[in-house]
Amino acid sequence: MTFEKILPLLKEGKKAVRTGWEGTELFVVLVENDKFDGEVLNPYFLIKTEDEAYSAWAPTSCDILAEDWEVVA
Repeated sequence: MTFEKILPLLKEGKKAVRTGWEGTELFVVLVENDKFDGEVLNPYFLIKTEDEAYSAWAPTSCDILAEDWEVVA
């Protein structure tokens, strides 16, 4: 699946991953409607891996052009 097709699903709260990643990446999520110190935050992506907590994530051009995205449970 392309990033263009996965993005609306991320906006619906689904989790997604690229099958071409090394395997430690569990999923990417989009966080919307979040606040910090009482202020509204702009939407942002987080990535969850097997060996770490959630981390901030921004898609690379390779991620945006990839066609190996899939929704995960």
